[in-house]
Amino acid sequence: MFHRRTVRSLCTLVCKWTYSSEKGWDDSFWKLIGLEDLVANKYAKIGNEVLTPGAPVGNGLTSEAAKALGLSKGIAVATSLIDAHAGGIGMIGASVEGHNLPCEKQPITSRIAVICGTSSCHMVICKSPVFVPGVWGPYYSAMVPGFWLNEGGQSATGKLIEHVIRGHAAFPELQTKSAASAQSIYTYLNGHLDLIKKSLPVGFLTVDLHVWPDFHGNRSPLSDLTLKGMVVGLTFSQGLDDLAVMYLATIQAIALGTRHIVETMHAAGHNVNTLFMCGGLSKNPLFVQMHADIIGMPVVLAHEVESVLLGAAILGACASKDFGSLQDAMEKMGRVGRIVLPNHKDKRFYDKKYHVFLKLVEHQREYKNIMQSV
Repeated sequence: MFHRRTVRSLCTLVCKWTYSSEKGWDDSFWKLIGLEDLVANKYAKIGNEVLTPGAPVGNGLTSEAAKALGLSKGIAVATSLIDAHAGGIGMIGASVEGHNLPCEKQPITSRIAVICGTSSCHMVICKSPVFVPGVWGPYYSAMVPGFWLNEGGQSATGKLIEHVIRGHAAFPELQTKSAASAQSIYTYLNGHLDLIKKSLPVGFLTVDLHVWPDFHGNRSPLSDLTLKGMVVGLTFSQGLDDLAVMYLATIQAIALGTRHIVETMHAAGHNVNTLFMCGGLSKNPLFVQMHADIIGMPVVLAHEVESVLLGAAILGACASKDFGSLQDAMEKMGRVGRIVLPNHKDKRFYDKKYHVFLKLVEHQREYKNIMQSV
């Protein structure tokens, strides 16, 4: 295994190359990690030309591709991004003027983009490189040209919620009742929680139920694939009420995990105050509200539901020279949709939940150490 200082040195070498990309790859880095064969023939195996996102590629669409797609030859083709980064492009640069958000009149670095579906990614950009323990990066111009990107992530979010619901004894009853009411299972569960909450806020139903969500290991900020899921507070109950509360506790655990990532980023030097969210899970109002309440930040939902596709369109618009820069295209093409504000009166409750959340992983590691000593 690499020593932590060695890993940091490797990351620094990569960032040094990326920062001065006009010089090309850093030969010493590849030799240091035993991949010196990639240096041969001017990096013929992996290429040696790097373009920033949204930059035009070659002479545009080739004749062959144009014929296959039914388009015109020469249409601008943009340097692409992975899907989560395209989602960040699609919403994080939108104008927030007049929305009374904390990021208004602040640089784009005050925003964090969360793309949440089967798994979740958390993107923050900065003008200077910031090393965040357990968070990928910093990568120069990896998402927004001229900015360093840090990317956190949760290995299972939507998949975890589905797993918990489908594995519960009351799932068949949920299926029957949601179908009878012509609702999705998630809309039905949200409504059921409102029925059983009584006089307290919905979130308080989990006062005795706590979940650690790493059923598929932890990507950020602990970078520990050996971690497992934990549930504290189980009873003999197997009814629909119990399923609804377990569903709620799982959503809260995911939001607490995002808070853990955000607080780790803050400790390293980032300063974000507004969360921009897209992806399948952002369509669930309970999921969005729990993130706002638990993190204590407003959540901005994009006007365009498919922000990843919008991000791809922004790249294309930039490559076709319709805009002077990618940031200009992001501001003009991205639009703010619904804004969800945190319920600050519930802050004390969620601070306590977060305290328990961190205790769970602390205890899990203690148990692992005990068993390793057998």
